Amino acid sequence: MSGRDARLVSVNVGMPREVSWQGRTVFTGIWKEPVQGSRQVRRMNIDGDGQGDRAGHGGEQRAVYVYQLDSYGYWRDQLQRDDFVFGQFGENFTVDGLSDDEVCIGDQYRIGSALFEVTQPRVTCYRVGIRMNEPRMAALLTGHGRPGFYFRVREEGAVQPGDDIVKVTTGAGRMTVASINALLYLDRRPDRQLLQRAMRIPALSPGWQASLLALLKQQRIGAAGGGNAGLAFLGPPPAWPGFRTLRVVAKRSESATVLSLELEADDGTPLARPLPGQFVTLKLEPGHDVPPLVRSYSLSGPPDSTRYRITIKVEPHGAAGGYLRDMVDVGSRIKVAAPRGQFTLDGGAQPVVLVSAGVGVTPVLAMLHALDNSRSTRDIWWLHGTRNGAEHAFAQETRSLLAALPNARSRVWYSQPGPDDHLGTDYDEPGHITPEGIAATGAPAAGEFYLCGPTPFMTSTRTGLGTLGVPSARVHTETFGAEAPITPGIVPYPARPPHPPEGTPGAGPVVSFVRTGMNVRWDNTFASLLELAEACDVPVRWSCRTGVCHTCETGLLEGEVAYTPEPLEPPAVGNLLACCSQPRGDLAVDL
Repeated sequence: MSGRDARLVSVNVGMPREVSWQGRTVFTGIWKEPVQGSRQVRRMNIDGDGQGDRAGHGGEQRAVYVYQLDSYGYWRDQLQRDDFVFGQFGENFTVDGLSDDEVCIGDQYRIGSALFEVTQPRVTCYRVGIRMNEPRMAALLTGHGRPGFYFRVREEGAVQPGDDIVKVTTGAGRMTVASINALLYLDRRPDRQLLQRAMRIPALSPGWQASLLALLKQQRIGAAGGGNAGLAFLGPPPAWPGFRTLRVVAKRSESATVLSLELEADDGTPLARPLPGQFVTLKLEPGHDVPPLVRSYSLSGPPDSTRYRITIKVEPHGAAGGYLRDMVDVGSRIKVAAPRGQFTLDGGAQPVVLVSAGVGVTPVLAMLHALDNSRSTRDIWWLHGTRNGAEHAFAQETRSLLAALPNARSRVWYSQPGPDDHLGTDYDEPGHITPEGIAATGAPAAGEFYLCGPTPFMTSTRTGLGTLGVPSARVHTETFGAEAPITPGIVPYPARPPHPPEGTPGAGPVVSFVRTGMNVRWDNTFASLLELAEACDVPVRWSCRTGVCHTCETGLLEGEVAYTPEPLEPPAVGNLLACCSQPRGDLAVDL
């Protein structure tokens, strides 16, 4: 059946509701019910319809979701079910015709008095699995090439069941919904020319444009390590698997609460040259009866293949920092994982604004070293805040580096200056760094901003810079500790500090959640590492829960995993997908 004789079979709407799921409450609009008679379609929605999570569904680019009778029949056969009703897949329009391998992005259709344009395939999430009572459904829809698609509303109007669907315009590029879906999710090596062709389709939604552009960049630079940059990019692959032994060759205090260690290869071989801004993970072993302490620390020294410098803030009750201060000295040997991270200095020519608070100075100091090492002529702003001179780590080192760079400017804030701290000599401003203070330095909105420090500082600074006109794509942040979770649709509940799972401890391999400092044993009652992390209240990020979207992709610092179910595409080397993986032995995971 062609677009000329397609037909609107059912119009389905539903407002978001709260449903119980795995002990949590989900706010979702996945339940759609058929309605009779005429319904007005507006730019953002259909009258009587709503979405629970506008970040993933709804909005101008995804105003109306379309699914086909032919796919209904396909899933009846595949799933051996006969209980489907219109709206079963969360669609607004159930249609006869308009198959995914026929409809092109940018095609325009007249239905009733409204005009629609195809913008993207559906991106499925776990909620369709709740509606279908089939947890695998997100992966099945994508993997079988039957995602359905979204309409943008070009002209508002009224529609009703039985309306003819009349094709008005063929989309530029003539690329079908199925082919665009395959480029991102199914083709392990997507064709470069097809990617470029897709990028030239003006109707393709901005989200899909960004994902395909990331795939193009991945091909252009020939990034090793596999993975899908259109779904997740966590930086280049690690230079070595697991941990290797490095020897401490220097140890010194940088301030009253900060110390640095310099490390060299125990066997004398060169180290992988880190990217400025990356971090390494240490595996400290205090004793035979004590679980290892696995912690990550930014590299703070110049880019070097002979030694690494890491810098540690020693917190009053920090087990790892206290161990490094009291028990580790020159000559000690430490297990170290390869440098990782995507908070890295770009190689462009635009201005660089390095903004840090407290020990957040460490990764941006590595960037400053790299700029000095390359004799950079870029415009550079060095903006740092700390409490006072006693806690101003690397003060003289940064002054020397900045003096050697021809276009560098510096501004330092002390929030609680001491009696021996001199305004104009030791620091430039009393108080804290603010977005307005950053703007007052002359740092340009067109620069690349790199922020590191306590989470509240980075959140407020990022928001404030956006208000001042700095594009979000130019603001880069590094997070100490766990990242903010992504749990779409889950109704918020009181946060708890990470803890071992309730009940009898497991007897399986030890899983170390590095960012939260948790070491717990695996129990086969959990279906995945994601479920174990959730049971521990470890902050996690996910969406599909079936190995499709890669939202849960994270660093695998040590160990191996098995997958059940198998993901549509494996993660990059050195990473794992938490939503569908189980440990094959002891693990260290960057969560």
